[in-house]
Amino acid sequence: MTGFQVICEVEPPTRPDLKKVRHQIGVMSPIADAFLIPDNHIGRATVSSVAVANEVQLMGARGIACLNSRDRNLLGFRRDLLTAAAYGVEQFLFVHGDDPREGGRTSQLTVRTMIEETRATGFPGCGPFEVGATARLGRVPRWKAEADFLYLQVSFDVDELLRWRDSVALDIPVYAGVMVLASAKMAHNLASVPQLAIPDRLVEAVERDRDAGVEAACEQVLRIRDSGAFDGVHLIPVSRYRQVAARLEPEL
Repeated sequence: MTGFQVICEVEPPTRPDLKKVRHQIGVMSPIADAFLIPDNHIGRATVSSVAVANEVQLMGARGIACLNSRDRNLLGFRRDLLTAAAYGVEQFLFVHGDDPREGGRTSQLTVRTMIEETRATGFPGCGPFEVGATARLGRVPRWKAEADFLYLQVSFDVDELLRWRDSVALDIPVYAGVMVLASAKMAHNLASVPQLAIPDRLVEAVERDRDAGVEAACEQVLRIRDSGAFDGVHLIPVSRYRQVAARLEPEL
Protein backbone atom coordinates (compact mmCIF):
# COMPACT_ATOMS: atom_id res chain seq x y z
CA MET A 1 0.00 0.00 0.00
CA THR A 2 1.37 3.38 -1.00
CA GLY A 3 0.06 6.90 -1.20
CA PHE A 4 -2.99 8.39 0.45
CA GLN A 5 -5.57 5.71 1.29
CA VAL A 6 -9.33 6.20 1.56
CA ILE A 7 -10.85 3.50 3.76
CA CYS A 8 -14.63 3.60 3.34
CA GLU A 9 -16.85 2.20 6.05
CA VAL A 10 -19.92 0.28 4.93
CA GLU A 11 -23.18 -0.16 6.79
CA PRO A 12 -23.37 -3.87 7.65
CA PRO A 13 -26.72 -5.62 7.20
CA THR A 14 -28.98 -6.40 10.14
CA ARG A 15 -30.85 -8.91 7.97
CA PRO A 16 -29.60 -11.98 6.07
CA ASP A 17 -29.30 -10.06 2.81
CA LEU A 18 -26.05 -8.70 1.36
CA LYS A 19 -27.63 -6.81 -1.54
CA LYS A 20 -27.22 -3.37 0.04
CA VAL A 21 -23.64 -4.08 1.06
CA ARG A 22 -22.78 -5.11 -2.48
CA HIS A 23 -24.36 -1.90 -3.75
CA GLN A 24 -22.32 0.22 -1.34
CA ILE A 25 -19.12 -1.50 -2.43
CA GLY A 26 -19.93 -1.05 -6.10
CA VAL A 27 -20.78 2.66 -5.70
CA MET A 28 -17.76 3.53 -3.56
CA SER A 29 -15.17 1.38 -5.34
CA PRO A 30 -13.96 4.30 -7.52
CA ILE A 31 -12.90 6.27 -4.43
CA ALA A 32 -12.07 3.48 -1.94
CA ASP A 33 -8.75 1.75 -1.44
CA ALA A 34 -10.36 -0.60 1.08
CA PHE A 35 -13.60 -1.14 2.96
CA LEU A 36 -14.02 -1.36 6.72
CA ILE A 37 -16.89 -3.48 7.99
CA PRO A 38 -18.16 -2.57 11.49
CA ASP A 39 -19.06 -5.21 14.05
CA ASN A 40 -22.45 -4.82 15.80
CA HIS A 41 -21.45 -1.16 15.98
CA ILE A 42 -24.78 0.23 17.21
CA GLY A 43 -25.39 -2.51 19.73
CA ARG A 44 -27.50 -4.54 17.28
CA ALA A 45 -26.64 -7.87 15.71
CA THR A 46 -25.29 -7.60 12.16
CA VAL A 47 -23.95 -10.10 9.66
CA SER A 48 -20.42 -11.16 10.65
CA SER A 49 -17.84 -8.55 9.69
CA VAL A 50 -15.50 -11.37 8.63
CA ALA A 51 -18.14 -12.75 6.26
CA VAL A 52 -18.80 -9.29 4.78
CA ALA A 53 -15.05 -8.66 4.42
CA ASN A 54 -14.91 -11.87 2.42
CA GLU A 55 -17.76 -10.58 0.25
CA VAL A 56 -15.79 -7.37 -0.33
CA GLN A 57 -12.81 -9.39 -1.49
CA LEU A 58 -14.95 -11.50 -3.80
CA MET A 59 -15.89 -8.22 -5.49
CA GLY A 60 -12.21 -7.42 -6.06
CA ALA A 61 -11.66 -4.96 -3.20
CA ARG A 62 -9.77 -5.14 0.10
CA GLY A 63 -11.85 -5.89 3.19
CA ILE A 64 -10.96 -4.96 6.77
CA ALA A 65 -13.01 -6.71 9.43
CA CYS A 66 -13.74 -4.78 12.59
CA LEU A 67 -14.06 -6.92 15.73
CA ASN A 68 -15.12 -5.55 19.11
CA SER A 69 -14.07 -6.97 22.43
CA ARG A 70 -17.53 -6.37 23.89
CA ASP A 71 -19.18 -9.41 22.31
CA ARG A 72 -16.42 -12.02 22.52
CA ASN A 73 -14.86 -14.53 24.79
CA LEU A 74 -11.53 -16.13 23.92
CA LEU A 75 -13.01 -19.16 22.18
CA GLY A 76 -15.31 -17.00 20.06
CA PHE A 77 -12.39 -14.79 19.10
CA ARG A 78 -10.28 -17.78 18.06
CA ARG A 79 -13.22 -18.92 15.93
CA ASP A 80 -13.21 -15.51 14.19
CA LEU A 81 -9.49 -15.79 13.44
CA LEU A 82 -9.93 -19.31 12.07
CA THR A 83 -12.86 -18.17 9.90
CA ALA A 84 -10.83 -15.21 8.62
CA ALA A 85 -7.94 -17.50 7.72
CA ALA A 86 -10.31 -19.80 5.81
CA TYR A 87 -11.71 -16.81 3.89
CA GLY A 88 -8.35 -15.13 3.28
CA VAL A 89 -9.29 -12.03 5.30
CA GLU A 90 -5.99 -10.70 6.65
CA GLN A 91 -6.73 -7.27 8.13
CA PHE A 92 -8.57 -6.43 11.33
CA LEU A 93 -9.46 -3.33 13.29
CA PHE A 94 -10.00 -4.13 16.97
CA VAL A 95 -12.25 -1.86 19.04
CA HIS A 96 -13.71 -1.76 22.54
CA GLY A 97 -17.31 -1.55 21.29
CA ASP A 98 -20.14 0.65 22.50
CA ASP A 99 -22.51 -0.62 25.16
CA PRO A 100 -25.10 -2.99 23.69
CA ARG A 101 -28.81 -2.18 23.62
CA GLU A 102 -29.58 -5.44 25.37
CA GLY A 103 -27.55 -7.72 27.60
CA GLY A 104 -24.05 -6.93 28.80
CA ARG A 105 -20.40 -7.26 27.91
CA THR A 106 -18.55 -10.57 28.05
CA SER A 107 -15.62 -8.65 29.62
CA GLN A 108 -13.21 -11.48 28.91
CA LEU A 109 -11.24 -9.73 26.17
CA THR A 110 -9.78 -6.28 25.66
CA VAL A 111 -8.38 -4.74 22.50
CA ARG A 112 -4.89 -5.28 23.87
CA THR A 113 -5.42 -8.98 24.58
CA MET A 114 -7.03 -9.42 21.15
CA ILE A 115 -3.91 -7.98 19.53
CA GLU A 116 -1.66 -10.20 21.65
CA GLU A 117 -3.72 -13.30 20.83
CA THR A 118 -3.63 -12.50 17.11
CA ARG A 119 0.13 -11.99 17.17
CA ALA A 120 0.48 -15.43 18.75
CA THR A 121 -1.83 -17.11 16.23
CA GLY A 122 -0.71 -18.59 12.94
CA PHE A 123 -2.16 -20.99 10.42
CA PRO A 124 -0.23 -23.09 7.87
CA GLY A 125 -0.34 -21.55 4.41
CA CYS A 126 -1.85 -18.32 5.70
CA GLY A 127 0.09 -15.07 5.96
CA PRO A 128 0.24 -13.15 9.25
CA PHE A 129 -2.75 -11.02 10.15
CA GLU A 130 -2.44 -7.23 10.19
CA VAL A 131 -4.13 -5.65 13.19
CA GLY A 132 -5.07 -2.07 13.94
CA ALA A 133 -6.43 -0.14 16.90
CA THR A 134 -8.22 3.15 17.45
CA ALA A 135 -6.96 6.23 19.26
CA ARG A 136 -8.30 9.49 20.60
CA LEU A 137 -6.71 12.90 20.19
CA GLY A 138 -4.21 12.59 23.00
CA ARG A 139 -1.36 10.39 24.10
CA VAL A 140 -1.15 7.05 22.29
CA PRO A 141 -0.32 4.12 24.59
CA ARG A 142 2.79 2.23 23.59
CA TRP A 143 0.91 -0.99 22.89
CA LYS A 144 -1.34 0.82 20.40
CA ALA A 145 1.68 2.44 18.76
CA GLU A 146 2.99 -1.09 18.14
CA ALA A 147 -0.10 -2.12 16.14
CA ASP A 148 0.14 -2.34 12.35
CA PHE A 149 -2.01 0.76 11.81
CA LEU A 150 -4.03 3.26 13.80
CA TYR A 151 -7.47 4.76 13.21
CA LEU A 152 -7.91 8.17 14.78
CA GLN A 153 -11.24 9.21 16.27
CA VAL A 154 -13.64 11.23 14.13
CA SER A 155 -12.96 14.96 14.23
CA PHE A 156 -14.55 17.88 12.43
CA ASP A 157 -11.52 20.15 12.90
CA VAL A 158 -8.64 19.60 10.48
CA ASP A 159 -6.40 22.05 12.33
CA GLU A 160 -6.89 20.06 15.53
CA LEU A 161 -5.97 16.86 13.68
CA LEU A 162 -2.79 18.45 12.34
CA ARG A 163 -1.77 19.72 15.79
CA TRP A 164 -2.25 16.24 17.20
CA ARG A 165 -0.24 14.64 14.41
CA ASP A 166 2.63 17.05 15.07
CA SER A 167 2.55 16.13 18.76
CA VAL A 168 3.04 12.37 18.39
CA ALA A 169 5.82 10.25 16.91
CA LEU A 170 4.38 7.17 15.25
CA ASP A 171 6.03 4.80 12.81
CA ILE A 172 2.81 3.14 11.65
CA PRO A 173 0.14 4.31 9.20
CA VAL A 174 -2.40 6.66 10.79
CA TYR A 175 -5.86 7.26 9.33
CA ALA A 176 -7.92 10.29 10.33
CA GLY A 177 -11.61 9.74 11.02
CA VAL A 178 -14.07 11.68 8.83
CA MET A 179 -17.83 11.35 9.22
CA VAL A 180 -20.65 12.68 7.06
CA LEU A 181 -23.45 14.41 8.94
CA ALA A 182 -26.28 12.87 6.96
CA SER A 183 -29.16 14.89 8.39
CA ALA A 184 -30.07 17.63 10.85
CA LYS A 185 -31.25 14.99 13.32
CA MET A 186 -27.92 13.19 13.17
CA ALA A 187 -26.05 16.47 13.55
CA HIS A 188 -28.02 17.39 16.68
CA ASN A 189 -27.62 13.93 18.19
CA LEU A 190 -23.85 13.89 17.69
CA ALA A 191 -23.44 17.51 18.77
CA SER A 192 -24.15 16.34 22.32
CA VAL A 193 -21.03 14.12 22.28
CA PRO A 194 -18.26 16.32 23.78
CA GLN A 195 -15.28 14.63 22.12
CA LEU A 196 -16.69 15.19 18.63
CA ALA A 197 -16.94 18.97 19.03
CA ILE A 198 -19.10 19.59 15.97
CA PRO A 199 -19.03 23.31 15.07
CA ASP A 200 -22.38 25.06 15.48
CA ARG A 201 -22.03 26.54 12.00
CA LEU A 202 -21.88 23.04 10.51
CA VAL A 203 -24.98 21.91 12.40
CA GLU A 204 -26.79 25.02 11.19
CA ALA A 205 -25.61 24.43 7.62
CA VAL A 206 -26.95 20.86 7.65
CA GLU A 207 -30.28 22.17 8.99
CA ARG A 208 -30.53 24.46 5.96
CA ASP A 209 -29.18 22.01 3.38
CA ARG A 210 -28.81 18.27 3.90
CA ASP A 211 -25.99 18.16 1.33
CA ALA A 212 -23.88 20.47 3.50
CA GLY A 213 -22.77 17.49 5.56
CA VAL A 214 -21.56 15.70 2.44
CA GLU A 215 -19.70 18.76 1.17
CA ALA A 216 -18.04 19.40 4.54
CA ALA A 217 -16.82 15.81 4.86
CA CYS A 218 -15.47 15.72 1.31
CA GLU A 219 -13.64 19.00 1.77
CA GLN A 220 -12.15 17.62 4.97
CA VAL A 221 -10.90 14.51 3.17
CA LEU A 222 -9.19 16.66 0.55
CA ARG A 223 -7.64 18.99 3.13
CA ILE A 224 -6.25 16.04 5.07
CA ARG A 225 -4.85 14.54 1.86
CA ASP A 226 -3.24 17.81 0.82
CA SER A 227 -1.66 18.30 4.27
CA GLY A 228 0.49 15.19 3.84
CA ALA A 229 0.21 14.58 7.58
CA PHE A 230 -1.78 11.34 7.44
CA ASP A 231 -1.56 8.12 5.51
CA GLY A 232 -5.24 8.30 4.70
CA VAL A 233 -8.73 8.67 6.10
CA HIS A 234 -11.32 6.39 7.60
CA LEU A 235 -14.38 7.79 5.85
CA ILE A 236 -17.84 7.12 7.30
CA PRO A 237 -20.41 8.18 4.68
CA VAL A 238 -23.37 6.49 6.44
CA SER A 239 -26.43 6.66 4.15
CA ARG A 240 -24.93 9.34 1.86
CA TYR A 241 -22.38 7.08 0.18
CA ARG A 242 -23.73 7.77 -3.33
CA GLN A 243 -23.33 11.53 -2.94
CA VAL A 244 -19.89 11.15 -1.33
CA ALA A 245 -18.64 8.93 -4.15
CA ALA A 246 -19.92 11.33 -6.80
CA ARG A 247 -18.32 14.34 -5.09
CA LEU A 248 -14.91 12.73 -4.47
CA GLU A 249 -14.39 10.65 -7.60
CA PRO A 250 -13.14 13.58 -9.75
CA GLU A 251 -10.77 14.67 -6.96
CA LEU A 252 -9.10 11.40 -5.98
